[in-house]
Amino acid sequence: MEEIRDRKFVPVTVRFDAEGKMRPIEIEIDEAHKYQIDRIKDVRRAACQSAGGVGDRYTCLIRGQEAYLWFGDGRWWVALKRHPA
Repeated sequence: MEEIRDRKFVPVTVRFDAEGKMRPIEIEIDEAHKYQIDRIKDVRRAACQSAGGVGDRYTCLIRGQEAYLWFGDGRWWVALKRHPA
């Protein structure tokens, strides 16, 4: 059975370097869950196949786990597993 995911828009703390490159440094899933981004492994234009949408996909390393974070249309989002009703 295919896993269903929803797009969730999230607050992200961003740092701009001297060349104007944007780098996310912290993501907030909800008030109780804020995560430091340890490293950005890759940035590319990509579709979010599981939850829809297209944007710049950041492949992040967070607490030793690889996670995707998208930026598009001026907003950040993640694809979270949908909880059964």
